[in-house]
Amino acid sequence: MVPEGSGRARISGRRGRAVNDYELEIGTLSHVGTERDHNEDFCGSFMESNDRAVVVVADGVSSNAGGEVASRMAVEVTLRAFREEPQKLAAGQRLYRAVQQANIEVHDRSIAVPELRGMATTLTAVTVDRGALTAVHVGDSRLYLVRAGTVAQLSKDHTAAADKVRYGLLSKERARHHPDRSTLTRSLGRELIVSRDRVSQRVVRGDALLLCSDGLYNVLEDAEMAEVMADLDAVAAARALVEAANRRGTADNLTAAVVRMVGPTPHPPGESGIGAWVKRLLRRPGAPGDPT
Repeated sequence: MVPEGSGRARISGRRGRAVNDYELEIGTLSHVGTERDHNEDFCGSFMESNDRAVVVVADGVSSNAGGEVASRMAVEVTLRAFREEPQKLAAGQRLYRAVQQANIEVHDRSIAVPELRGMATTLTAVTVDRGALTAVHVGDSRLYLVRAGTVAQLSKDHTAAADKVRYGLLSKERARHHPDRSTLTRSLGRELIVSRDRVSQRVVRGDALLLCSDGLYNVLEDAEMAEVMADLDAVAAARALVEAANRRGTADNLTAAVVRMVGPTPHPPGESGIGAWVKRLLRRPGAPGDPT
């Protein structure tokens, strides 16, 4: 388990290798930015096996006391709780439960320690298990999928400005600079039970995942981030993203965690042998139940 994020800047990298040359690369970097004197972002990763990993990014709510404590706790508890969940459960289910455990412990600490009363954080966590991605998300840190040069945001921002965009009351471009762009409608630790978004996706060789805090994406456009990451390994990509944002003078802390799929994607759990053959057959165009 490798937590990262305290201090001015830390970077870590991991690579896993399994049968079929299936490989994951992980690079994480959290930086204080160009105008802050302390870092309320935190990130970490845990590679449980050669083909299963967890990556977590959190951004403490600076308007509340203890943002730095909340983000560090959220990451460390999520990774610890994931490890403690039975491995017979699906990785996505373990992560979903782990994030709730992190919410409970951050919430309990905020009640027990008067100086930390009201502390909260965003949290975006992913697990990749043999090509099956599950993300669990609260707040406005983001998860992107970069595939074949295109970038798609997989997470949904839990902010007042994002709600206005979804309701058609505000354009996406105006939301980037709207006063409510950082007004969270949901955060981890604020209440005993938190509503967590869950996203599932298959990832394949050549894909890259980017988990980042708003200190990064508020400075770099989505397409710019994809361009910066192009042709770089995970560690180099995380560093390049943070350096690019800092060159423009980001006013916030910033974090980038990159996961690259650099080997052939194996069948996900439960999809091997004859079962996988049947599923592929059913997915052929014209097969029963095929949308085409």
